[in-house]
Amino acid sequence: MDTDYAIIGGGIVGLSVAWGLLQRGRRVTVIDGDDGAFRASRGNFGLIWVQSKGMKQPRYAAWSQQSAAAWKGFAEELGEASGTDLGLEQKGGYDFHFSEESLAQTVAQYETLKTRLGGNYPYEVLGRNALKQEEPAIGPGVVGAILHHQDGHANPLRLLQALAADVRRLGGRVLTGKTVVDVTKSDGFRLTCDDATALTAEKVVLSAGLGAASLGPKMGFRAPVRPQRGQVLITEKLPPLINRPSLIARQVSEGGIQIGATNEEVGFDDGVSLPGIGGLARQAIEAYPALARVRLLRSWAALRILTPDGLPIYQQSPEMPGAFLVTCHSGVTLAAAHARFLPDWLEGTDTAPQLEVFNEARFS
Repeated sequence: MDTDYAIIGGGIVGLSVAWGLLQRGRRVTVIDGDDGAFRASRGNFGLIWVQSKGMKQPRYAAWSQQSAAAWKGFAEELGEASGTDLGLEQKGGYDFHFSEESLAQTVAQYETLKTRLGGNYPYEVLGRNALKQEEPAIGPGVVGAILHHQDGHANPLRLLQALAADVRRLGGRVLTGKTVVDVTKSDGFRLTCDDATALTAEKVVLSAGLGAASLGPKMGFRAPVRPQRGQVLITEKLPPLINRPSLIARQVSEGGIQIGATNEEVGFDDGVSLPGIGGLARQAIEAYPALARVRLLRSWAALRILTPDGLPIYQQSPEMPGAFLVTCHSGVTLAAAHARFLPDWLEGTDTAPQLEVFNEARFS
């Protein structure tokens, strides 16, 4: 075999898995597409986010918590090895509310989830006055917030850069500008690319994001993934204005305010629209009125990878044992779990995480 593992897709998900496997002494080859491919990793908002995830599936909440808890050590090791500061901050994050009704409704949902998690769901409710003390720049329309203490954020582009660099340092091969068009299996797996490049592998991990929809069925997966557009804005660099991130805005380590993100069902259109960025700007100003006087520097859009229920898929192919589908829309949040814990699942060790609830049988 050319390699122990062939990983199809070189985004944050694929590279995190590759990094973890290389740490275990496996030979790994990552096959990445060209610059025209849809890339969620390059448009990610950068949140390491626990709250609100897993409201209907507590295992997803627990998996997100496990990854968030592992992020500090993961960032330190990866940052030191690659010489890259990942900009990690985990001081908690806000879910802002503009009405007392929505705040009360969300708290009731969180209490239900907290009970199902055995009490392990560390959050607190901040009323208007308490929130103002924590975030002096908050607008008058925000009646309160839920502060979840496991939340945080990092720099997603630095994460992607660091993973790519350290995968190579650890001996992994990264083949860029290549799209896998066929996968067959006899004694091992044979992968064929669009430029006729071919390689063999003992195991295959399909982490190609939206590309899994076309390649997955050839490997025995349903791969029911679809795109959802998210648009993002970035402002000029500012003095400290926002202390903790939210789903509305976060202040990055360089000083700019990142504003996002939309949730648009527009197929494979990854362009920026005036209604989209206008809506983001209005919401950000409502939360932080001072942003009305700030210059916007950039806007961009990217396509999320969503499953029908929004949860990840971790599945070994019933038709091609040794082929695995790994896909999610929370690549940054789950990066530490994919690097630290998912390799045990791929290897079938005694310490493998229990991920059965995330297989494709739930779509039957």
